[in-house]
Amino acid sequence: MLKLRKRFPFIGFLRERGEYESIFMAYTKLLIAQLSIVRAVHLSRPTLRSSVRFLNPFPQQRHQSSNPQRAKKPDAPKSKRKQRDTFVLHDLKDAEQFSLCDAMRYIRAFEVGRPPNSSKYEMHIKLRSKKNGPVVRNRLRLPHPVKTDSRICVICPPGSKAAESAMKAGAILVGEDEIFDAVKAGRVEFDRCICHVDSLAKLSKAGLGRILGPKGLLPSAKTGTVVEDVANTVKDMIGGSDYRERVGVVRMPVGQLGFTPEEMQRNIKAFIDALKKDLGRLSDQIDKSIHEVVLSSTNSPGFSLNGNFASPLSPPVRELSTL
Repeated sequence: MLKLRKRFPFIGFLRERGEYESIFMAYTKLLIAQLSIVRAVHLSRPTLRSSVRFLNPFPQQRHQSSNPQRAKKPDAPKSKRKQRDTFVLHDLKDAEQFSLCDAMRYIRAFEVGRPPNSSKYEMHIKLRSKKNGPVVRNRLRLPHPVKTDSRICVICPPGSKAAESAMKAGAILVGEDEIFDAVKAGRVEFDRCICHVDSLAKLSKAGLGRILGPKGLLPSAKTGTVVEDVANTVKDMIGGSDYRERVGVVRMPVGQLGFTPEEMQRNIKAFIDALKKDLGRLSDQIDKSIHEVVLSSTNSPGFSLNGNFASPLSPPVRELSTL
């Protein structure tokens, strides 16, 4: 009431006349009306994001990530591409293939000026095979062996008949405990290792698997290096060659640069026949076959063979028989 008297000094006059109550009610309605107008204006006021652009020239922007992959919206899930379960094979219809004599002629041109014994012919056979299938591996003694400088170690009782026959066959190391101690000391001075049946128990107790296993030198019955006839195995190793499938291709040296075309033909035929026997021993559920045969040398590219011995344009065999 004091505030009303200070603001409206004539209230005392109106009170005397009896008009005070009507004026008080009118003033109260006026205050209520003003409060309702202020409330309505506050509710309808636009926010900063919905305001007109010229009233808000610097609108608030969202923070963009520096990583573009996170800023992008997630796309629809893409269908995964099916991976190949077989190796890539090229069509041989349009490929240029050579006879054996023609391939040897071109290969010798790449080996001009090199010693005949330093370069070798190598055969590469590409297979139609699955990636996760079993691997073909074996050992073969060719009709015309390729000379190798492999050092052969034979684990057998020293002083026995097996030790004497192994030394005569060409082994450089023969014995048991001496070889075990040298291998444990880190001296592995051989390229191949054979174990006699009588020495297999000592070999297993020696614990050389961690040293010889990763190098592929540990004798085992699966690889045919635990035998009774040591002498014949050493002879086969000196004149024989190992082959194994790697990434769908089987590789093996089949001759030296001084071999004649007839000798190369017999070696290649023996290698392919042995490989076909290995493929035939696989189960019926495993499909493997020969796709392409390639001949190369130590310093030459590969030449795909068409299966013929010579062509009408091939040089005489006598020229390929001499260096």
